[in-house]
Amino acid sequence: MGHAWKRPSASPAPRLSLTTTTTLVLLLFLCLVVSLGDARLRRTRSLPAGAATEEAAETYSRYYNYVDLTGRLQSLAQKHPHIAKLSSIGQSVERRQLWAMRITQDPEVDSPGKPKFKYVGNMHGDETVSRQVLMYLVDYLLNRYEEDPRVAELVNSTDIYILPSMNPDGFERSKEGDCEGDHGGRDNARNKDLNRSFPDQYDGDTVDHEKVPEVVAMMRWIQEKKFVLSANLHGGTVVASYPFDDSAYHQQQGLYSKSEDDGLFRYLALVYSQNHPTMRLGKPNCTDAMQETFKDGITNGADWYDVPGGMQDYNYLYGNCMEVTFELSCCKHPRAMELHKEWDLNRESLLAYMEKVHMGVRGFVKEAVGGAALANASIVVSGIRHNLTTGDHGEYFRLLLPGTYNITAVAPGYTPMTVSNVTVIDIKATVLNFTLAPVVRDTAGGFTMTTASPPSTNKSNHRATATTPTTTTTAAATAATSTQTAILPPVSSPTVLPPKHQAIQPQEFRHHNNADMDLFLRKYSSEYPAITHLYSVGLSADNRDLYVMIISDNPAVHEHGEPEFKYIGNMHGNEVVGRELLLNLIEYLCLNYGTDPEVTELVNSTRIHIMPSMNPDGYEVAHEGDMRGYRGRNNSNNFDLNRNFPDQFVNITEPRQPETIAVMNWLKSAPFVLSANLHGGSLVVNYPYDDEKEGKSQYSQSPDDKIFRQLALAYSQENTLMHNGFPCTDMYPNEYFEDGITNGAKWYNVPGGMQDWNYLHTNCFEVTIELGCVKYPLAKDLPTYWEQNRMSLLRFIQQVHAGIKGTVSDFKNGSGIANATISVEGINHDVTSAETGDYWRLLTPGTYSITASADGYTPLTTYATVSEGRAETVDFRLAPLHSEPEDPPTPRPQPTQTAPKELLKLIKDLSAGEGLEQLFSSTPTKNSFRYCNYKERSDFLRGLTLNFPNITTLHSLGQSVEVRTIWALEISNKPGKEDSSKPKIRFVAGIHGNAAVGTELLLEFAAFLCINYGKNPYITTLINETKIVIVPSINPDGREQATKRQCNSTQGLGNANGKDLDREFFGNASEHVLEPQPETKAMMELILERGYTLSVALDGGDLVATYPYDRPVQPVENEATLKYLANVYAKNHPKMHHGNAGCSNNGQNTTHGGVMRAAEKHSHMGSMKDFSMDFGHCPEITVYTGCCLYPPADQLAALWAENKKPLLSMLVEVHKGVHGIVRDGSGKPIAGAVVVLNGGVRVFTAEGGHFHALLAPGSHNIEAIADGYKMHQKVVVSPNEPASTVIIEFDTNNSIFGLPRQFVVASAAATMTALVVTACIIWCVCAAKSSYQKDGFHRLRQHRDDYDDEIRLTSMGSKKSLLAHEFQDESESDEDTLYANKI
Repeated sequence: MGHAWKRPSASPAPRLSLTTTTTLVLLLFLCLVVSLGDARLRRTRSLPAGAATEEAAETYSRYYNYVDLTGRLQSLAQKHPHIAKLSSIGQSVERRQLWAMRITQDPEVDSPGKPKFKYVGNMHGDETVSRQVLMYLVDYLLNRYEEDPRVAELVNSTDIYILPSMNPDGFERSKEGDCEGDHGGRDNARNKDLNRSFPDQYDGDTVDHEKVPEVVAMMRWIQEKKFVLSANLHGGTVVASYPFDDSAYHQQQGLYSKSEDDGLFRYLALVYSQNHPTMRLGKPNCTDAMQETFKDGITNGADWYDVPGGMQDYNYLYGNCMEVTFELSCCKHPRAMELHKEWDLNRESLLAYMEKVHMGVRGFVKEAVGGAALANASIVVSGIRHNLTTGDHGEYFRLLLPGTYNITAVAPGYTPMTVSNVTVIDIKATVLNFTLAPVVRDTAGGFTMTTASPPSTNKSNHRATATTPTTTTTAAATAATSTQTAILPPVSSPTVLPPKHQAIQPQEFRHHNNADMDLFLRKYSSEYPAITHLYSVGLSADNRDLYVMIISDNPAVHEHGEPEFKYIGNMHGNEVVGRELLLNLIEYLCLNYGTDPEVTELVNSTRIHIMPSMNPDGYEVAHEGDMRGYRGRNNSNNFDLNRNFPDQFVNITEPRQPETIAVMNWLKSAPFVLSANLHGGSLVVNYPYDDEKEGKSQYSQSPDDKIFRQLALAYSQENTLMHNGFPCTDMYPNEYFEDGITNGAKWYNVPGGMQDWNYLHTNCFEVTIELGCVKYPLAKDLPTYWEQNRMSLLRFIQQVHAGIKGTVSDFKNGSGIANATISVEGINHDVTSAETGDYWRLLTPGTYSITASADGYTPLTTYATVSEGRAETVDFRLAPLHSEPEDPPTPRPQPTQTAPKELLKLIKDLSAGEGLEQLFSSTPTKNSFRYCNYKERSDFLRGLTLNFPNITTLHSLGQSVEVRTIWALEISNKPGKEDSSKPKIRFVAGIHGNAAVGTELLLEFAAFLCINYGKNPYITTLINETKIVIVPSINPDGREQATKRQCNSTQGLGNANGKDLDREFFGNASEHVLEPQPETKAMMELILERGYTLSVALDGGDLVATYPYDRPVQPVENEATLKYLANVYAKNHPKMHHGNAGCSNNGQNTTHGGVMRAAEKHSHMGSMKDFSMDFGHCPEITVYTGCCLYPPADQLAALWAENKKPLLSMLVEVHKGVHGIVRDGSGKPIAGAVVVLNGGVRVFTAEGGHFHALLAPGSHNIEAIADGYKMHQKVVVSPNEPASTVIIEFDTNNSIFGLPRQFVVASAAATMTALVVTACIIWCVCAAKSSYQKDGFHRLRQHRDDYDDEIRLTSMGSKKSLLAHEFQDESESDEDTLYANKI
């Protein structure tokens, strides 16, 4: 700090020279300045409440040095104490505080239910944009908390920590305007790069921690807080970089280093980049690297360049936390004038990225006896080898992409618990709580498992299972309690990493001779009898047993629905790596069953057959160290077993060997689905076909080439050396296999091979795996082979659960049908069902036409969509060819329909709380759109009917002026069949051709409903219980004429005749005397079908929902209901409900709640909405989806995301209001009865006497009128309840005036007939008397044209008389109207 200055003594002072005096004065001044600076800093660090002055408004025009930054942070914290708390996590080398601002509701309180999020900036001191941007973010969150709902939600639900500068010392040395970092400041004050100073997964801890106190503080903070999501902000380019940042090889660049959560990291990186206007382009255009590009603005860290000791990898591997690095600007320390622009570029990305902390799964882990929280329990997600641990309160937050997962909680001393089929949705985390039962130790020193209670969860389809080992072993007990210590510097209170479950690895690696192998197999069979079954499939040429070990939860029998898998090793006796790996695999599966979730799930769901040696005789004569020899390759009869199977192209003349015969018989005894044959001599996965009909070394493609490539890649991708593609550079320098896989015949021809015989003669798909260049390696190398292949072996077994599976059964008695054929259209290879009718068919993701057929049964075809990572269940029920006449028709396979009681519960769930939000979030949202032309739209709609024939039918409503078809797609579980008991909803779009968005949204909405039918229970039930009609484009001609990417153009608004179709819907004769437009006529006929409960029309050019009427009428009947329906749509739209569209192209900028009466927006006559109300008796709302009529295609994904939930809300809303039946006294339904709502609005009963009417929440009067009868009833409608049910029954036995009703009606009819006859006679007499006036009237009509204009002007002389004229014929009956329309 300042120099010490001694005061002069009391003795006479010596005379000072002028120079000395000047020097002393300067020293005194400097000390004073330094002291003041120190004092200011000290005051800043411990400023009492209320001592800070009000902070100035942010100007975005200057950098904050350390003192400025400190003062502003403290001022903000004191101004917002209810949501902000400032603290230091440690000090820099030069003892500057590392300030972190905590922003959350009640920041003084620990909030275990909130996920912790952090931003860290300025790690490199000369990369300064991040420092300022994070200061602006702190200011933004605190000052907008009270006024911005989005900010309030984020702050209230998240524990946010923002550390603007991790390297304040470096910042003080950097220089404004230094874009390349030439003036220093990157490193800390001891010249250490902080982002190369963290412990590394490959290199360990290599940095002297005394030189990096910033890193020490950061590591301790990461361990203490258990952050969930984080970002590290840098500068120097514009890109999002995700783990891993380095690889084991430390290749400088170009080597993708993939983490277990690679897909999630890519998604998180995209969230930031796609919200950043520059980053999303992937072209930073930095002056020092003009050619550098990043696809979508993201990159894998190591693929970009290798960074050992980076912070983001440390967060992931040792801190429970997912972290991504964001490079914000090409210039590291730009001029201050650029700061406002940088804030604007990054603001939305910063907010959107923070919001992703709420995706995945969250919950608590507690113990079953006392309910105490279990800290440091491991949360294990099957298939993802990265666990995290619970916090001090037992809380956990596990980020996951949307999908279905099996999740296990593991804690030392407690029974692990697995919850299967956990559905994860986007945006909002699924809540999943675990309750673990303690392990009860017995006197023998082993342990037994108490049954654990099912975890509390909000998902009804979760199936909780306690994964319980059936055999007591010390090793298994040890595995449950294994922990890992963090690599941390020596400090006073050492931090330990949370316990991390580790699988138990094989204990010994050696070459097992035949006797040793037999004993090994018998040992594990006896020690693990509950999951193993040892048997022999036959004998070798020298009478050695060909042993197979089955590992499964019920190993001795085939379980219906469980696929059979097999591994075969040592087919060539001198290729021994496969033999030893399979013995290792047996040991690994047995030791880890019950404690490792991945192993447990695999064993429980699969029947795994392992044959370590198919050629034990050849093994006996082979020798260790053989690199590429042939001794022992063949069996004891000197035949190559992999040239001994029947072949499709070549006649194999060699005698069939006993090993070959035994394996062929074995393969036909069980319904194997997938297999691998393990060899040695190279490093590659080889897939069928193995030979080619001409015997050439060229690609020989099987019908299932795509799935075989997928299977081969599943193995090679987990083996880095194999996937590299250069297997044996020393032995075969010219050999290369792209991605580590090859087609067999392309490599070299192998006639008589086992893998082709499997595929052609059984249901089993087999590949051949070459495990290493050396055929018989030394025993010391075996651990390396195991480590290289362990995950590949497991991942390949998991592939047996891809494609489709199901049961083929008899429609009449439900019994399984064996040997039924399962055919896939376009793939010339069938599989057959097993003994009990179950089948499995491996397929790549996609949609397929599947047919099941069997002798004596009618074939059945359906469509199935295969997803990645799981098998789609498709069951077939076949009808006998000679079924009895009374047998019902054979239904297509489809999801079971939900009972009405379940529908009522579903509507209640979706209406209350977060049900609709979960439905919206649990279904994937398409994020790639393009505009379709007319032909593409037509093909798309036909494609829906082809792929989903059970729930769709396509109708032509008519044709446009230019003869384009106006399509209507119906979606229901009984398409094309009337069912008046179900509500009917209509979605229409494209009445204005230049408003293109609505059409694309409805096409995607239709696809969304079809794709999720049978997968999402909510969607399935809604389709089963609703008639949905979608008309995507009313005006196809206008759409073809519209100008793309034009927000305000009127080109294409009208049809080919230039008519605005929304002014052409007229019902009364006085309203329209000309022939309607063909498009209008088609829609009028659809509307007049009646039976519709609700209609939703999509338009563009604004952001508002409007309700009837468009014409300027007096107060609207039932306005409360119409307004309520529009409000339902608006409130479920993320922007519309704010009521501030902000559209520059219209005069209406604000609305209340995003809703308004249509006439207030733009009144006009002849609208579709009004016609639907008056003549279709169906309420229709019009939704304007956005300000731009025809926005760029890249905006469609965002528009779909905004409108998906509101569209779904309409499907829910149509099931509310009131529905019922009108019937007579005998119980017979009355069709055509009039149901009057609140004395005004009318609906009519359909066939079966059903009616359905939507009403706003509240009390309503209902009257039913039919055949002179009238009944009155009151109903109460609730906003969160399904439709109130009303049964109206007329009493038909009453009398009139004490006389029988029939007599009174007959007498009245006779009287009316007499009156009509009398009137006719009088009219005839009068007509005869006045015939002499006929000529005068004729002459008047001749000159009628002369008076037309005068008559028109007289009757329409003012606006008031015009309105009177327009509505003078509203008294016409419906019958008159329909007649007039047909003229």
